[in-house]
Amino acid sequence: MADDERDFEELVRKLMTDDAHTIQPSPAPYPAIRRRGVTERRRRVAAVGAALAALVTVPAGAYAVVGGNGGGGADTATPMSSVSAPQTESTSGPTTRSGPQPPVSEEQLLDGITFAQASDALEQCLDQEHVGSAVSGDLAKAESYRIILAAKSTGVSNSPGDGIHVVGVAERPEGFRVICNVKEGVSAGISTSSKEAYGPDTGPVVPDANAGDLYQQSLIDKGKWKLPFRWGVIGMVDRSVAKVTVDYGDGSATAALDHGWFVASGVLNRQVTKTPHIKGFDAAGKLVYDSDTDKTYDKTLP
Repeated sequence: MADDERDFEELVRKLMTDDAHTIQPSPAPYPAIRRRGVTERRRRVAAVGAALAALVTVPAGAYAVVGGNGGGGADTATPMSSVSAPQTESTSGPTTRSGPQPPVSEEQLLDGITFAQASDALEQCLDQEHVGSAVSGDLAKAESYRIILAAKSTGVSNSPGDGIHVVGVAERPEGFRVICNVKEGVSAGISTSSKEAYGPDTGPVVPDANAGDLYQQSLIDKGKWKLPFRWGVIGMVDRSVAKVTVDYGDGSATAALDHGWFVASGVLNRQVTKTPHIKGFDAAGKLVYDSDTDKTYDKTLP
């Protein structure tokens, strides 16, 4: 290598060495990068928020599409607006069956008879018996009544075959009631009565004088009733009466008080000649009614 070339090379190296201490990389544009980062983070947060909102509304929307059982349409349901919105109960649930009101106590449904069975029996009886009778208009409908007694009925010589008695009472007219005897789903007879039959001068306890079918058997069978025999006694009471007792044959019972009616029942195990003995008491325990002193009450069975 010639001396000139060597000198030139050494000059170049020296210049490069000197520049290495003075040359620095350009500073990074940190403010611009930070602004871009903030913008990008906000964009991603917005995207996540939108995704969460979609997750909130999708289940309601999906249910609206398929319906409760997969058969509804998207326009048949209202989507939930938010997960924190107050929920209200649906009013489109199953409807309750129309029919009579139940008694105040299940003990008024006797001999294994359910309220549904008593309701069906009353409805069938009214459907078969209301034409041409006192049971007409609204009183021909089972929903007009409250059932206060359902019990086994014993077949007799002129009406063989056991069945059930169902007693239904209505608010209007006051004191109106029906007694249905139903056998194998078919009415075997109906009787009606109302407070008007007793006149205006009634006491605090008014035994139903026309409800003998509940506590006696056929006149043909007098002295030879089928035993044991399920009996029932019903009547009206006013608000001053707090307790009613009934003695019949070899048994006694404290009556249920049900919306202005008293209902007593028991099982007779011997032949009888006297009607049920009924007493009423006020809240202080004072005797306010005794059927033995009631001139309108028959004390002896026919």
